[in-house]
Amino acid sequence: MVKTRCSKFLQKLGFPGAGHQYERLERGELETLFDEQCELKAIEKEKTVVALPPKEASKCRREDLAEALYVDLQNGLSEFSVTQRRLVHGWNEFVADNTEPVWKKYLDQFKNPLILLLLASALVSILTKNYEDAISITVAVLIVVTVAFIQEYRSEKSLEELTKLVPPECNCIREGKLQHLLARDLVPGDIVSLSIGDRIPADIRLTEVRVPGPGRWDMQTLSFSEAGILSHTHPCTHTCTRTCAHMHQTSQGVGKQADFKHKAPQVMDLSDVKDSYVRKQEIPFSSEQKWMAVKCSPKNEGQEDIYFMKGAFEEVVRYCTMYNNGGIPLPLTPQQRSLCQQAEKRMGSLGLRVLALASGPELGQLTFLGLVGIIDPPRAGVKDAVQVLSESGVSVKMITGDALETALAIGQNIGLCNGKLSAMSGEEVESMEPSKLADHVGKVSVFFRTSPKHKLKIIKALQESGAIVAMTGDGVNDAVALKAADIGIAMGQTGTDVSKEAANMILVDDDFSAIMSAVEEGKGIFHNIKNFVRFQLSTSIAALSLIALSTMCNLPNPLNAMQILWINIIMDGPPAQSLGVEPVDKDTLRQPPRKVKDMILSRALILKILLSASVIISGTLFIFWKEIPEDKASTPRTTTMTFTCFVFFDLFNALTCRSQTKLIFEIGLLRNHMFLYSVLGSVLGQLAVIYVPPLQKVFQTENLGALDLLLLTGLASSVFILSELLKLCEKFCSAARKAQVHQEDV
Repeated sequence: MVKTRCSKFLQKLGFPGAGHQYERLERGELETLFDEQCELKAIEKEKTVVALPPKEASKCRREDLAEALYVDLQNGLSEFSVTQRRLVHGWNEFVADNTEPVWKKYLDQFKNPLILLLLASALVSILTKNYEDAISITVAVLIVVTVAFIQEYRSEKSLEELTKLVPPECNCIREGKLQHLLARDLVPGDIVSLSIGDRIPADIRLTEVRVPGPGRWDMQTLSFSEAGILSHTHPCTHTCTRTCAHMHQTSQGVGKQADFKHKAPQVMDLSDVKDSYVRKQEIPFSSEQKWMAVKCSPKNEGQEDIYFMKGAFEEVVRYCTMYNNGGIPLPLTPQQRSLCQQAEKRMGSLGLRVLALASGPELGQLTFLGLVGIIDPPRAGVKDAVQVLSESGVSVKMITGDALETALAIGQNIGLCNGKLSAMSGEEVESMEPSKLADHVGKVSVFFRTSPKHKLKIIKALQESGAIVAMTGDGVNDAVALKAADIGIAMGQTGTDVSKEAANMILVDDDFSAIMSAVEEGKGIFHNIKNFVRFQLSTSIAALSLIALSTMCNLPNPLNAMQILWINIIMDGPPAQSLGVEPVDKDTLRQPPRKVKDMILSRALILKILLSASVIISGTLFIFWKEIPEDKASTPRTTTMTFTCFVFFDLFNALTCRSQTKLIFEIGLLRNHMFLYSVLGSVLGQLAVIYVPPLQKVFQTENLGALDLLLLTGLASSVFILSELLKLCEKFCSAARKAQVHQEDV
């Protein structure tokens, strides 16, 4: 388009001696041509921006670096510059060049020693011209390898998707505005605003540090590489420390007699008051001092600087010598301080987070102004989650920096410990010996006026008492406690990058009830592992014992090599795998937590495994003994009946292994669709092995009659029936024990 208009421009220009006449160019056309020429120059200019190595960038002055990157330190890049630079430099993310190809991952599955042994057996079969056996062994190996590869591949993809749930983010200044972006959107020359606890999103150059108050830095940093940015930093604290233009006032103490009366929430426009001061210094909030203050200078000349303070009442009031009585400062007597404290407790008992306000010329000579109550109700679903977790044996404790009354009111509101709350302050936690705290911490449900160091001490005390501790946190100072907890849980939206890095688990939507879902899923996985182990061990023990007993009794082998391979495919294939995806039972979450030292192979599980294995061995040996001829020679019918009997036993055993405690009709026969499909496929495969002539030759089987199949089905179902009867007995015994305990309590 630009080229066409330039041609038009040239056509309208005449040259002496060429016989051409000048033609008048319209004003709009001229402006368009000049604009497009400027745009072309701007594009060429953006293309000249190069990424600098960190060592080179660190040697440059910030002005020179900003000039080289064509960026305004105050306003940042324009969207046009960002677009052009992204075309040249790409996205701010690592590219995994060493990704292993899929075909190589598939071939790695053949490195398993057992797979190599089977392949060697197939090779020997080829050399001995037993081609049917070679083909069958190869097919069996391919099935096992493919199943293993699919599982591994799906697991890798699941992990990749998990990393995308909480992508790195940052705050960037573009076109003079602060924007919240993904870190991958950054380009060289971007201005990034960093806060306390943020992850550095790229290679950056520090250009300026400002210290407005103790313990707080403001920084400017400059980008220099493809992943590098210019950055300007504004640290933030864990609590609200910014002056707001609107505030909901719920209580005040500036009446003639300092009568702290509750008033209806009202909106206060403080913009005029805010604009009449210039902030000169800030003392940021910290969990130790529990207050923050700013030193401001009135814009009206002739007035002294003034401090404004807000924070916990008991901390702010220490710096006060006066109180405001209708605009008149009066001495803050012990009696007046007691009235203020009563008002603070009364507001806290309503579940309000109470802030005390004060101002004055010096920090030690402030005038107490009043109290502000902030409504911060629990999120929807928290109360139900606490109730369910408590019923399942999880002890939920609340650790907060709020006052005692506020903490107890919130605890009551969310149903903590069914309303029977026991509280302990941060000072008590700090002064108590670790051994004594470990004995006492289990009885406490609410910890108030705490700091991050108290969280760490509480966690260690709970762990010393034998508990498995999960802790939630979002701040920078929570990182140590999150790391020390058995399960550190960070907030995905409000949490800092430091807390997310230290945590084991991230709540993407900051929803506490998601913990309940995680506990439920974890318990479901554990129960499914037990089901899978029970099926695998009972089947393996039965198969090995069957071969061993026939050898000891000087009987022919009841199963040939190909039949054993087929059984192995069923043991490790779809029927076994489908037990691992059994849907979580709705009553699983209400079961009490298992002890840490409890093993998966408990005594009860081992007895069930041995019982199932004994039934399978007995039933299969009975069929083998029934079908074997008098000369004890192995015939196709003998092996076919024995082989089919064992396979049917396996499938019925898998059916009863879907749950260790509930009957099959309680969990639902059709709930696990994958199990149904896998069992159906196994049955059809077994029938094909029996009745399809090519497979008969490979597996050395022969046709069976309908009565034979009915006999084998009825016999094999005995392992299912016996296991279900055992579950029924356990339910009656458990109910009887609970009734007895209830009578004793009454």
